[in-house]
Amino acid sequence: MAQERADRERTIRNLRIAGPTPLPPAVLAAMQRPMVPHRGVWFRGFVKALLGRLRVLHRTDGEVFVLPGTGSAGWEIAIVNLLVPGDRILLLVNGDFGERWWRVAERYGVELIVRQIPYGRAFRAEQVARWLEECRGVRAVFIVYNETSTGVTNPLPEISAVVRSAGALLAVDGVSAVGGLPLEMDAWGIDLIFSGSQKAWMCPPGLVIVGVGPRAWEAVERAGFPRAFWDLREYRTAARSGDLPSTAPISLLYALDAAVGLIEAERLENVWRRHQELAAWFRMAAQELGLRCFAEPGYESATVTALEPPPGIGADELVTRLEEQHGIAVNGGQGRLKGKIIRVGHMGWVQRSDLEEVVQALARELQASVSWRCL
Repeated sequence: MAQERADRERTIRNLRIAGPTPLPPAVLAAMQRPMVPHRGVWFRGFVKALLGRLRVLHRTDGEVFVLPGTGSAGWEIAIVNLLVPGDRILLLVNGDFGERWWRVAERYGVELIVRQIPYGRAFRAEQVARWLEECRGVRAVFIVYNETSTGVTNPLPEISAVVRSAGALLAVDGVSAVGGLPLEMDAWGIDLIFSGSQKAWMCPPGLVIVGVGPRAWEAVERAGFPRAFWDLREYRTAARSGDLPSTAPISLLYALDAAVGLIEAERLENVWRRHQELAAWFRMAAQELGLRCFAEPGYESATVTALEPPPGIGADELVTRLEEQHGIAVNGGQGRLKGKIIRVGHMGWVQRSDLEEVVQALARELQASVSWRCL
């Protein structure tokens, strides 16, 4: 069984899932660096410099921290650091990751106001403004910027504006967005945003990157939930000297440093543009094959595309065929979309040739399916 798994992993030549994403050679090489004292002078300087570079990439004068964990930890980090029991929260759900945040929030003593729209659709600023008007006293709005389960990008700048006008805080799940999609944390008025190292940051899983704006700190100081490992006050204090409150994940920080260097070399705006152009090309090519883009027009993600196969072709079967016959790993649907869509990741270290290979394999498999149905 172990050998079968190893053989299967070796057959994957093109990792096109929505994360973890492929690792650039520079990132792989960085993780081979030796261990150093994590409280030593050199490493403290390294961490302080890395956090400063991350602030630039978040477009913020606020603070950015790197915590051991995965992107999913961000849901809890936002709750325990921004809220007190009984706070009224508007949680916007248009995909499986919004539903997961909902399940986490239900475990805390907050007053949840959940607004759902159909999967595949994007929220509009006017909707959010209306809900904030109807539900007075909302302390914070929680939203997923880029819904990985549906390939939908919500219009965050417009939504941020109405949230701020209502006097509420805005906490954003940016797990599959930050590093690949435009982000202007200060200009848009985002109070807290978190992302995961295994997505557009081009690193292995294991780090959650959290940006914290000035308004959020007022909430952090009054937050009323027990918190220890996720206490952002501890990270702020430690960051002043280049420390983390606990033992630093040294190899992962080396990896993130290398990935940040790659983004800086390409220039952030060019990274955003590359993602947008590749996504547009891939959607067009896939639609020409008869696959339908699941996201509503105008709100398609630049980091992951969700596609509906033509009638009579099973999505999960297509996922399996791509891996077994072509060495290409893509995702199927999750949650209520399981068995209905495939999801192709194109974030981080990705070029057009990677997606051309996916299109060619899809064309062969779709043609084969048509031929079998005609027999």
